[in-house]
Amino acid sequence: MPTRSTLKQIVFKHVIVMLSIVVGLLSWRPVQAAEDAYAAIRERLDDCSVCHGENGASTNPEIPVLAGQEMYYLYVQLKDFKAGHRANTIMQTVAGTMSKSEMKAVATYFSKQEWPNIGFNADPAKATKGETAASSGQCVACHLGNYHGASRIPRLAGQHPQYLLKTMMDFKHHERLNSPAVAALLAAFGDDDLINMAEYIGNM
Repeated sequence: MPTRSTLKQIVFKHVIVMLSIVVGLLSWRPVQAAEDAYAAIRERLDDCSVCHGENGASTNPEIPVLAGQEMYYLYVQLKDFKAGHRANTIMQTVAGTMSKSEMKAVATYFSKQEWPNIGFNADPAKATKGETAASSGQCVACHLGNYHGASRIPRLAGQHPQYLLKTMMDFKHHERLNSPAVAALLAAFGDDDLINMAEYIGNM
């Protein structure tokens, strides 16, 4: 038969084990809550990663980086795709099935990711000309001095130059229609100016 001392040791060990379990559960719950914050749109995010890369860090120069982009800008673009104000067959199909709350959640998720280093090295001569052209066009008035944007204005700094150039050309030639002011501004630039601007901004 166990002595009183032995019973005390057994009870003490059980108490320690139970306290360890309780502490573990308390520390586990917040982590689980954080991991589940986007559970409702996890399938949507997985679909986005097919083209835009893991967590929106695109490695395809033709597809934009979403990670770290302005939340409201992303949300507005999804709305524009759904409404047909911005043309892209794939994105119109994707956004067309999304609810307003899903769009906001997806935009919020990507805006909270870290902007990746795309590893682009610009041609110094083109970048210098691009800086001059961008300054003459007062691009910083909206995109700010560091080209990081704000709210509805997108971050451009460190975006894929190939994507930037295509976007600027689309605005210039009225193939992208969801910002008439940008289209009017870029129409004043020559194609070489836009090529150089893309190099400059993509290298930031």
